[in-house]
Amino acid sequence: MGQQETVATSLADTVREGIDAALAEVDADLARRYPGDPGTRQPVHTVYVPGDALTAETARSWGDRALAALDAHAPDAGALAAVLDLPDALAVEVYDRVRAKLTREPVEDLRIDFEDGYGPRPDAEEDEAAARAAALVAAAYREGTAPPYTGIRMKCMEAAVRDRGIRTLDIFLTGLVRAGGLPDGLLLTLPKVTYAEQVTAMVRLLEAFEGTHGLESGRIGFEIQIETTQSILGADGRATVARMIEAAEGRATSLHYGTFDYSASCGVSAAHQSLDHPVADHAKAVMQVAAAGTGVRLSDGSTNVLPVGPTERVHDAWRLHYKLVRRSLARAYYQGWDMHPGHLPTRYAAVYAFYREGLEQAAARLAAYVAKAGGEVMDEPATAKALSGYLLRGLDCGAVDPGEVARLTGLTRADLDALAGRPATTI
Repeated sequence: MGQQETVATSLADTVREGIDAALAEVDADLARRYPGDPGTRQPVHTVYVPGDALTAETARSWGDRALAALDAHAPDAGALAAVLDLPDALAVEVYDRVRAKLTREPVEDLRIDFEDGYGPRPDAEEDEAAARAAALVAAAYREGTAPPYTGIRMKCMEAAVRDRGIRTLDIFLTGLVRAGGLPDGLLLTLPKVTYAEQVTAMVRLLEAFEGTHGLESGRIGFEIQIETTQSILGADGRATVARMIEAAEGRATSLHYGTFDYSASCGVSAAHQSLDHPVADHAKAVMQVAAAGTGVRLSDGSTNVLPVGPTERVHDAWRLHYKLVRRSLARAYYQGWDMHPGHLPTRYAAVYAFYREGLEQAAARLAAYVAKAGGEVMDEPATAKALSGYLLRGLDCGAVDPGEVARLTGLTRADLDALAGRPATTI
């Protein structure tokens, strides 16, 4: 076309303007409720330790004990590959990266437990433990030895333990503020939530703390632990978890599935309580749909089968844990709980195998999409977003390196962030 031609239309501008006006509230609501990925690193796991068991060396001790387990039960790549049925092409790379991770950063997210893992204690004892936890966390951040994320799980908002939970949280946060301020990697967990009103109560509690200390409104977020049937389906037949995200008023950072409490609340016998039980799959599917697009992330739960004892028993526990972690990753649950140092080798082996085995295919598809070269699969923007997210997660946990991603895709970290719909990368 040599000249710009005028095309014919039938609708007056007032029609479009009227539709814009009619949908203005919907546009605003979509932007508020579904802001998308927060752009922060998501840890691959959460390590739980009782409040009275925390020491300055906890994270390092877990790494050392995990390395000792490897030395004792899988001293080389071939041995671990035989246990986990890793392909030969992945065995050495995965094994070496697991050992390097356990040496460099064995724990990505540490949760100091003042709930089930701690239990009821005299008030003076829990006060002292909460204050001590704050002092240890503050010191670890000052010295650069803290995991990327650290925080506490308080007792829940049910009447019997509410005051105790609030007091423990207050002592812990106050201790951090007085020791220099709240760390960027602070994460708090609110357990056994049954009603959205309990989430609202947590919001009001944090608002009051922020106001007292002159902190920016919304500075403190928290995780919602999904471990009761009422948190999935309310008495009115509605999906309660979606209401909880709304009740958090933008403070919810993630939803954590509580394997054993939830299974028990459904009447599942102890022998069959597991991450792969149908009741677990149903609960997590509801959580996943409720959280999609909100910026609230998902975490799977844990296995209670510990890799301890003779080598044969350790290998059986490792195979189970590896299978469960891989299953969760395939279902887009990119985080889980680890309850014992012996779980760390298979946590990282599963995560690293997941990202390394798909690296070349994901990179090729993404490079073809950016170059609009087609390839064997015709990808759309939503798939390019998922491919970018996959590579970013692999980078964040150390499964892949920036150099090899750049070589395979021709893209920088900033390019991947943009394709994934993420804001500028932060912790």
